[in-house]
Amino acid sequence: QVQLVESGGGLVQAGGSLRLSCAASGRFAMGWFRQAPGKEREFVATISNFGGNADYADSVKGRFTISRDNAENTVYLQMNSLKPEDTAVYFCAARLNTRSTLAFEYPYWGQGTQVTVSS
Repeated sequence: QVQLVESGGGLVQAGGSLRLSCAASGRFAMGWFRQAPGKEREFVATISNFGGNADYADSVKGRFTISRDNAENTVYLQMNSLKPEDTAVYFCAARLNTRSTLAFEYPYWGQGTQVTVSS
């Protein structure tokens, strides 16, 4: 059974940084998504299963970086220059094949971690 465990969320002031981690029970293509109250889940970033390719939502491009440590089967989301509109529950997700920006293509999900950015 695939397990994904996120950590690293918290409260930060606007302009600050956080790093989220997602420990997986194997090697997968991974994605980060987020969901703010009253809004649909949205794509944030995705990385291929060997880490050679990544994609980002326009709203986070240049501020967030997705990376992975394949020896530890852990994926990271480094979030810099955080804005109040980045406030959401962040979820990591895994799939067996290529990376994807589409939530419905991910069969495995973590429990989510709250990120709150104060103004």
